[in-house]
Amino acid sequence: MDYSLAAVKMLCSQLRHAKPTPSQNATALGGVLFQRAWFQGVLVSNPVISGGGDKRVVLDDGTGLVELCLSSDFAIRQWKSGMYLMVVGVYHIRTGEIPLLKVHKMVDLSGSPDREAMWYLEVMDAYRLFYQPLIQEFS
Repeated sequence: MDYSLAAVKMLCSQLRHAKPTPSQNATALGGVLFQRAWFQGVLVSNPVISGGGDKRVVLDDGTGLVELCLSSDFAIRQWKSGMYLMVVGVYHIRTGEIPLLKVHKMVDLSGSPDREAMWYLEVMDAYRLFYQPLIQEFS
């Protein structure tokens, strides 16, 4: 894991434009290299155990869905449908399936007022200030 690459604040709809790169499992969104993505959204499924034994849930950020693979630290917590979560994790491109994020950090923000509106503003601001110039340069 290259921790010099920041976790990119993004919406699920932006992931369809992300492409794999040959360098250390990084992913590129235009000229923005990242390994970890930062999302916020509503949990739409209770944890289920996958074929590999991992607990998995689905998050909806209003623009699309992302599947979350929970490590043992997060799998023991009580996650319930309807919670509003902040999630940071390693993004894995999958063909024909919804995107997958291996969770490194997950926080329940359900009690925070205006959390969803503020998140959209944060993502737009980060995109406009940091990501858009790099994306346009490599498009």
